[in-house]
Amino acid sequence: MQHPRTSTTATAPRPRPTRRAGRLAALAAAVTAVVGLTTLGGPAAHGADNPYERGPAPTESSIEALRGPYSVAETSVSRLAVTGFGGGTIYYPTSTADGTFGAVAVSPGYTGTQSSIAWLGPRLASQGFVVFTIDTLTTLDQPDSRGNQLLAALDYLTQRSSVRDRIDSSRLGVMGHSMGGGGSLEAAKSRPSLQAAIPLTPWNLDKTWPEIKTPTLIFGADADTVAPVATHAEPFYSTLPSSLDRAYLELNAATHFTPNTSNTTIAKYSVSWLKRFIDNDTRYEQFLCPLPRPSLTIDEYRGNCPHTS
Repeated sequence: MQHPRTSTTATAPRPRPTRRAGRLAALAAAVTAVVGLTTLGGPAAHGADNPYERGPAPTESSIEALRGPYSVAETSVSRLAVTGFGGGTIYYPTSTADGTFGAVAVSPGYTGTQSSIAWLGPRLASQGFVVFTIDTLTTLDQPDSRGNQLLAALDYLTQRSSVRDRIDSSRLGVMGHSMGGGGSLEAAKSRPSLQAAIPLTPWNLDKTWPEIKTPTLIFGADADTVAPVATHAEPFYSTLPSSLDRAYLELNAATHFTPNTSNTTIAKYSVSWLKRFIDNDTRYEQFLCPLPRPSLTIDEYRGNCPHTS
């Protein structure tokens, strides 16, 4: 069962306008209405050529912000109310003015619970997504199981959840940390219709992923000793099809557990990737192409530009 947590002013009568004044007022009101529709349309001001755009035009500061333009509510989902995964928390924009949103399911890693990836929920949802941070059936589940659980969570989210009417079921993605990151690759392999996958310092015994058709952004960490990039993130990336929209971002001065706490670099490029491929929002291409350069937080970035999806 799910449990949601989450003036008028009187004006003095005006003198009746003359006929000419009334026409001028009507014209002014019409112009104001048109301007309002094109500039103020709530958080979303949709582009005419892309009905999936959500939120205002992005800036460097907006994608790095702790919260985006949407207010967010959350709903707890008991593991007793679902099958195929261990329940979780749904974070979603409270506004319904902009239509439906894309959705993302996020899995924790080995021995982890949803609390370890909870920071991603409100941060991504406030940018215009429905985000489901899940618990797994057991904390010891392997990547293939976590992949199946991510898909079960998406099915629940789009078919049975209390927010299903807020979601466009054709615009879905997966994320995960560690074995959950390996699970996000498994999910993308099993369901090519997914629009985006983001493995965070992923771990998996399977090192090759030529079957994946989903645009994939892989985060590695230069000081990861649990899933070293040389034997995990890097071969995962290099074996994705070269024709695929793909990217590899290696975090600088980071460990395997860096994704477990709020991280601006992870959030910035995750938001950009999800917006670009779940929402087809090319306004975010500027943050992905040209390829980001090494910096205090980025050790290395590889990928294809421009994107073709």
